[in-house]
Amino acid sequence: MKVFRWGSRALDMFPEDNALHKTYNFEGKVIIIGAGASGLAAAKILQQNNVDYLVLEASNRYGGRLKENKTLADFPIDLGAEWIHHLPAVLNRLKGKPGDLVDEETVPYDAFYNIDKDFGYSSYGKIFSWLKMRLLFSYRFKFFPEFKFKNSSWFNFIDKNFAEEVKDKIEFNSPVTQIDYSKDKVDVVTKSGQVYKADKVLVTASIGILKSEYINFIPDLSKEKQDAIESITFMPGFKLVMKFSEKFYSDIIMCKAKTGEKGYYDMAFKKDSKSHILGLLVQGSGVEDFYCLESEEQIVLKALEELDKIYEGKASKAYTGEYVFEDWGRHEFTLGTWIESFQINQSIIQKLNEPLNGKVFFAGELYDLHHQLGVPGAIVSGYHSIDKLLTNL
Repeated sequence: MKVFRWGSRALDMFPEDNALHKTYNFEGKVIIIGAGASGLAAAKILQQNNVDYLVLEASNRYGGRLKENKTLADFPIDLGAEWIHHLPAVLNRLKGKPGDLVDEETVPYDAFYNIDKDFGYSSYGKIFSWLKMRLLFSYRFKFFPEFKFKNSSWFNFIDKNFAEEVKDKIEFNSPVTQIDYSKDKVDVVTKSGQVYKADKVLVTASIGILKSEYINFIPDLSKEKQDAIESITFMPGFKLVMKFSEKFYSDIIMCKAKTGEKGYYDMAFKKDSKSHILGLLVQGSGVEDFYCLESEEQIVLKALEELDKIYEGKASKAYTGEYVFEDWGRHEFTLGTWIESFQINQSIIQKLNEPLNGKVFFAGELYDLHHQLGVPGAIVSGYHSIDKLLTNL
């Protein structure tokens, strides 16, 4: 089935002729809005070709929705994107290294074999018996294998292979509120009122920001462009990471969700770790039960209550009191979680990719035309869009 090729079978869809392997001779100033994976990938190309550029980042850090924690466990915890929805060889493709033997140590994420059969919230419970569920996920992994970093993280990958080369060109705490592309030069205005001028601009802000109309475009975006932006569902969500004194839980606990997904999962799975770390990932309708609470501590207590019902009070007894909460859905410069672009009509993605007057271009996981999914999709989009920008396509 083609959907499997969009995931881990997508190596043959990775563009062989991308910006990493080209040389550009561009005279002019480029501004990149956003220092996430796609923005950093585009900046790498500009850096390699000695193009004058600047990256404006709204927050006080680079990485976008890639973020790690190194204090809660004896391994780095991905607080943003976590899975490699691909074969590990894609890591080489992303950094332009030949061959399939990667430097990073990865582990196959076949945790789907271990579903808690007693969890009453399972959305599959009414359709499949527990045995059928095990068989289902066994075959799923064979056709759609996923991996994780063993002793590293997606943030570390981006930091080492992209940000390290370009971080001196990033201006932090510079949220862009207006892009005026009506003149020969593009005026980019930040919240503080600072005006930057550029010949070309690459926008890598999340679709959540574009949907919120945080950035004012002059002239206004076309109705077709606006409609394409509005058609995208960018679900809210968060990741809660809790530390326990023992592992009393299954590798994965799937939960019922009307939209999006909800699940508890062992974040130390196959990492040779002595830490017992359980993550709760909620996206879509399931966040409503948590967002109505008044504090992070109450959200943690609700999660423990759910686990106690399943494991007869073991969660509260083993909880160390340590947690990390990352709320991407309500972060002011994200306003959502992730996009599965293969589910979106290609004509809409094409419309979203269209530049404005040949001056303002767009990139991000949503804009990937090569079905790479997640972080690889964001990086490939950054390469693709900066190539168009530099070649006037």
